[in-house]
Amino acid sequence: MAASEEELQLPGLPEMFETSKQLLEEVEVTNEPTGSRTIQEKVFKGLDLLEKAAEILSQLDLFSRNEDLEEIASIDLKYLMVPAFQGALTMKQVNPSKRLDHLQRAREHFINYLTQCHYYHVAEFQLPKTKNNSAENNTASSSVAYANLVAVASQRKAKIERYKQKKEVEHRLSALKSAVESGQADDEQVRGYYLLHFRRWIGISLEEIESIDQEIKILREKDFSREASTSHSSLQDRPPVKSFILTRDTAQAKVFGVGYPSLPSMTVSDWYEQQLKCGALPDPGISKATSVDFKSVAQQQEDEENEKEDDEKVVHRAREWDDWKDTHPRGYGNRQNMG
Repeated sequence: MAASEEELQLPGLPEMFETSKQLLEEVEVTNEPTGSRTIQEKVFKGLDLLEKAAEILSQLDLFSRNEDLEEIASIDLKYLMVPAFQGALTMKQVNPSKRLDHLQRAREHFINYLTQCHYYHVAEFQLPKTKNNSAENNTASSSVAYANLVAVASQRKAKIERYKQKKEVEHRLSALKSAVESGQADDEQVRGYYLLHFRRWIGISLEEIESIDQEIKILREKDFSREASTSHSSLQDRPPVKSFILTRDTAQAKVFGVGYPSLPSMTVSDWYEQQLKCGALPDPGISKATSVDFKSVAQQQEDEENEKEDDEKVVHRAREWDDWKDTHPRGYGNRQNMG
């Protein structure tokens, strides 16, 4: 497709793409908080431009799965990155009440971009699980657990490899950027420049999808725990169940009665508390303390009586010993050896 024909068929599309790309770069490199009004206005403006650009691309049907990457014009290659830009800007939206919706929408954009790159064989990578292919993957690997040591090791190895590729791609992009933006690069350099951008955004998309899946899991567990606590509190707020007695029918209950003098009006615990307040029953704490005091007093009296008996015995023995000494002087019984 010639450049002049493209300008006629794509009115405003290049401007939309470049403006949204510039807004995304400003949002990523700024030092302002993401939730500030200025940043959010740029995010909303960029998303609006990208949505319009995506509608134009869909109407023109520039990309088809039946063609190869070499068949796409060099000037049209950059529009393959529109879904990636949409996912990146969607992640910058700040609204806690709609966070789960934003995450799911951003994931769809990243999956759309990765799917296009996979069909055009831009790079070798494995597509993340989606709602469509998750069942196939589960049936194919039903006998192997997903979260095992081998999977964790392979994921770590893939992350390290993506990090190395990212540094290499960024270095090569910095070398080609000035030539491509100034218009001095030839067609081959332009295609190589955009291919490097595709590979860079492939790594970014894979990393974002991993973080999105983890955050979605946390948010859903948080919602589940909140619902569980709400249902538990509602059960606690229910009024107490009134006592009732089953009878054969209402007529029999009116004629013969229910079989009891009256229906119970309170529980045993309520009756005990009522009797305790009226003073009809002793307080368990007081009775316990009284029994303990009684035992201690009885023990003390018993000890005093024992001591008194011991003292009387000692006095009685001392008196008997004094009487015996009075009637038996010293040496009284040893008179045989005296002259």
